[in-house]
Formats: sequence, structure tokens, C-alpha cells
Amino acid sequence: MTPKVDLDRALQYAKSPPVLAAGGAFFGWLVCGQLNRWYSRRVVNNATSDPTWDWNKEIVLLTGGSSGIGAAIADKLAQRRVKVIIVDVNPPPEAQKRENQYFYKLDIGSSSDIAAVAAKIRQDHGEPTVLINNAGIGNAKPILEISEDRLRKVFDVNIIAHYLLLQEFLPAMIKANHGHIVALASLASFTTQASNVDYGSTKAGVLALHEGLTQELKFVYASPRVRATIVHPNWIRTAMVQKLIDSGKMTGGWTEPEDVANRIVEQLYSGYGGQIIIPKAYWWTSLIRGFPSWLQENMRNAVSKELLAANV
Repeated sequence: MTPKVDLDRALQYAKSPPVLAAGGAFFGWLVCGQLNRWYSRRVVNNATSDPTWDWNKEIVLLTGGSSGIGAAIADKLAQRRVKVIIVDVNPPPEAQKRENQYFYKLDIGSSSDIAAVAAKIRQDHGEPTVLINNAGIGNAKPILEISEDRLRKVFDVNIIAHYLLLQEFLPAMIKANHGHIVALASLASFTTQASNVDYGSTKAGVLALHEGLTQELKFVYASPRVRATIVHPNWIRTAMVQKLIDSGKMTGGWTEPEDVANRIVEQLYSGYGGQIIIPKAYWWTSLIRGFPSWLQENMRNAVSKELLAANV
């Protein structure tokens, strides 16, 4: 059989109704995906652009910026010479310090500490135009084994602090109709497992806060240019889950802090708010609550077994 005959047959096959239908469906799927992303961004951002972003003048306030995801975000912004104010319990290591970065010691679980440090930041630098609520902790214990003090600490750091920092810094953004709030949530916003209940509860709360914030910015404060972004990463390779990493029991893979930082900085520079799920292949996790109950429960079962097997 000659190559010419092979080519003719290939061309005939490519023109057959099944192939044309499959190609048309694939092309339509691509177009629909692009239209969906465009329309989602338009609606989430109130069909309003903000040409006033000037990263030589913006001030980023970053919680938990001394390690993990926060340190990676601080480093990415430092590479772009953006002014970053880090608040954390411990200062960044000397090797991580960059030009145009400032550190303030803050117990983010203390309302009085937040008020005092916020006043000092405004006095020294003016009003932040970007707030990244990144700090977070967890217990990795069953419900009956968590002390009340520790439980309250998790909620104070993971969700209450978000409210308090918004109350400190959001008014100036509303007044200027310019700013960006970034909230670090988790895939645990969508599904919670055994020995991860307190953490999952707070991350579901962060999602509810984000959704409510976008509504209030629109309907209560009439500030359509103040952006809000929520980030849902999978398991991140940080010190907080080191025991889980060392166990080798988790089969779902790990996301690096730098990957999360890259997506957040990219979102900031876009000038738009939105929802970021990391990795992108896990986009479907936001739909879990709409799955049949048997499927939801089996998904939770699988991860619960891994967590308990890791003995975290």
C-alpha cells in the first residue's frame, strides 16, 4: 500500500461524520470554557475594571509571611519590588529578608494585638491597599481530643482574624474604591474528614466570609473596584503538615508553596478578583456539595482513612 493511498484514507476518515462531530464537540467545549471564564470574571468583578493599580505605590499587608506560603508570596512580590508588610509571630529568617519588606510582630489570635499593630502600620506606612489573610493553623486531632483553648485558637487565627483585619483595613479601601482582599482557604472548604474537623470548619467559614464580602462590597458599600479573591489549595508542603508528609500515607500528591504564591501574585497583577483552586486539575472540587450523598461520603471516607493511617 502506497503512502498516497494511506493519506487519502486518512483524509476520508477525517471528513467522516463521527470525526467531524467529535471535532465540533471538542471545539465547542473549548469555546464554552473560554466564555465561561470570561463571563465569570466579568460578573465577579462587577463588570468594572480598575486602571488605577500602580505597583510602585501599592502596599501589601501579608499575615503569616515568615514561613510557608506566606514566605513564598513575600519573595515573589519582593522580586517585583512591591512594598510588603509582614505580620507574624516570628520574623522571617535573615536569609529571606528582602528590600522593601517590613516586619511587625503580631499574635493574630489577639484582637488587642491586631488593633495596636494596625495602628502602628498606618502610622508608619499609610493604609495597605492589599490584604492577604494567609496565616492559618490546625490541630489534626479528633473532636473529643481537642482542648477548648486550642479549639478557640484555631478559630481565632483561621477565621476571626480575617474579620478583625477587614474591620481595620477595609474602610480605607472602600473610601478609595480601590483594593484587593485575598483569603487563603483550602479544598477543606468543600469537604471535611476525620481528625480535620476544626480546620475544615474554619475554611468553610472563610469561603462563606468571602462570598458575603463580595456581596457587601457591591450592595452595602458601593465599592465595585475593591477586589476579593479566595484561594483553595490542596495539601501544601509546609511545616504545618510535616508529620503527614513524613508518614508517606497520602496518595493525592503535594503542592509546593511557590506554586500557590505564583497563582496569587498572578491574580493580584491581573487587577481582578476571583476563585483560585490549586492545582487547576482539581477545579471540580467546588462542585462536591452537589454530588450524590453516597459519592460525597465515599470521597470523605477515602481521605479520612489516609489521615488516620498517617496517625497525625
